[in-house]
Amino acid sequence: MLSITFGNLYVLIALLSGFILLGPILAMAFYEISLHLQRGKTPTMANTFRGSLRHLGDQMVFAVILMIIFLVWARAASMIHVFFPAMGNPSLADLATFLTIGSIVGSLFATIVFCISAFSLPMIVDRKTDMVTAVVTSFNAVLRNKAAMVVWVAIIVAAVATGMLTGFIGFAITLPLIGHATWHAYQETIDASAWPQNPE
Repeated sequence: MLSITFGNLYVLIALLSGFILLGPILAMAFYEISLHLQRGKTPTMANTFRGSLRHLGDQMVFAVILMIIFLVWARAASMIHVFFPAMGNPSLADLATFLTIGSIVGSLFATIVFCISAFSLPMIVDRKTDMVTAVVTSFNAVLRNKAAMVVWVAIIVAAVATGMLTGFIGFAITLPLIGHATWHAYQETIDASAWPQNPE
């Protein structure tokens, strides 16, 4: 609201981008709940909180990875402004090159973030492994299931759009659903039996 009130569009874009990047970390609570349900346990606030604290180090490593990507993304976005038309009131046709290049670059970074976060965090919650291994495993799994992942991205975008169009109220429903579905997608996609399970 502050960025809208003070009219700083760049701050608003940065906040939205940061939410998209840091969202997967917030989803770890839903993965903890899914883990307890899968093991026949009743999830509580206490055991969910304990589980999140157990993976705090891995979360920090993942946050650093995301921050590096975000900073490179921001730098790339600032460089793209060289394609912005110099005229005062550019038309949509004049903006075509700028918008096209910006969309391609943004999509590239968004794809990278999706590939490393699709299954890495559920794997960290489920198994005793390190974040680098989980990220590489997630990336490989996405590349091996491209068609299904495209459908999954479309579902996530639709869910996020629904949440935003309802004044963020819809996120109370869509985020837990996406988190639980992601957990089951991880279970069906990755054979993580080589790593021991995390304790409850």
